[in-house]
Amino acid sequence: MRSVKFMKAAKIGYIVLSGAMFVLGLLLVFAPDFSITVLGTLCGVLLILFGVVKLIGYFSKDLYQLAFQYDLALGILLIVLGMALLARPERLFTFFCITLGLFFLMDGLLKIQISLEAKAFGIRTWWVILTVSAITSGCGGTLLFQPSESMRVLAVLLGLALLFESILNVCTVITSVKVIGNQQPDIIESVCSYEKASSEESRPNAMG
Repeated sequence: MRSVKFMKAAKIGYIVLSGAMFVLGLLLVFAPDFSITVLGTLCGVLLILFGVVKLIGYFSKDLYQLAFQYDLALGILLIVLGMALLARPERLFTFFCITLGLFFLMDGLLKIQISLEAKAFGIRTWWVILTVSAITSGCGGTLLFQPSESMRVLAVLLGLALLFESILNVCTVITSVKVIGNQQPDIIESVCSYEKASSEESRPNAMG
């Protein structure tokens, strides 16, 4: 029997931190002249917390094993980025925007794959993940290539990317993470494997 405590913690953490990311995105969009030092510190803390939540999600092994399947590498990356940003929040902001743009682009592309796997699982809202993933990838790509060197424009682009990334995280975790009390995926997988093997062994006998 596998405990659901880590799954619940990861799911709640995703939603809460995505809400904080959404608020930070709104702040950047409507107040792009916000202090870079304070902004860098807030982003650094948020990235570290999100990295920890992603690691918890990865090791929780939820029932579908869709939303958290790439979160080991992504979680470590976020923690490293957050620590680097906290070290020099005012000097690394431009580099941080470029790196985070790459992260959003990669995360959006990975969640496009997750949406297609969710469709194969029969999850009806797979198209929501697909749509928001495509938009998030576009925001990440735009932030990565920086069409303007203006810090104000860069802050607005980062804010938009944070908004769509937060929406994407919430959509993904709500639609593709199922927390079922006393779930026993290991036993289910073992039974399915046994039945498959038994059916394959019985085919030659049936033909003979």
